[in-house]
Amino acid sequence: MEIKRSGSQPSGRGPSEWFTGSVRIDPLFPANAPARAAGNAVTFEPGARTAWHTHPLGQVLIVTAGCGRVQREGGPVEEIRPGDVVWFEPGEKHWHGAAPTTAMTHIAIQETLDGRAVDWMEHVTDDEYEA
Repeated sequence: MEIKRSGSQPSGRGPSEWFTGSVRIDPLFPANAPARAAGNAVTFEPGARTAWHTHPLGQVLIVTAGCGRVQREGGPVEEIRPGDVVWFEPGEKHWHGAAPTTAMTHIAIQETLDGRAVDWMEHVTDDEYEA
């Protein structure tokens, strides 16, 4: 058994290569082999968002605070709120982030495949975000 005490793992800033705006990443648990799932709490300030990306084994988002937006390629921009759970299928191109005027926090859980949990792509444009 291992207990990760609250505050024992340092927060990190979301890299500008993967995010637009101010994003804080708080690690929750790593993928300890043979397990493949890892989780982070991610807080997006208003207007902040991920770049387009995919996950080889999919991703689950559990919204814990605020108001956010998600979109899969070819679909509409959807609003998400606390208690909502979002599932992105393996290989599904998508993005997620905060609403324009409200911060949002979610727990993100994804599995690694061959040492890879995510494939980052181009940034989401302002027009795509506002759609």
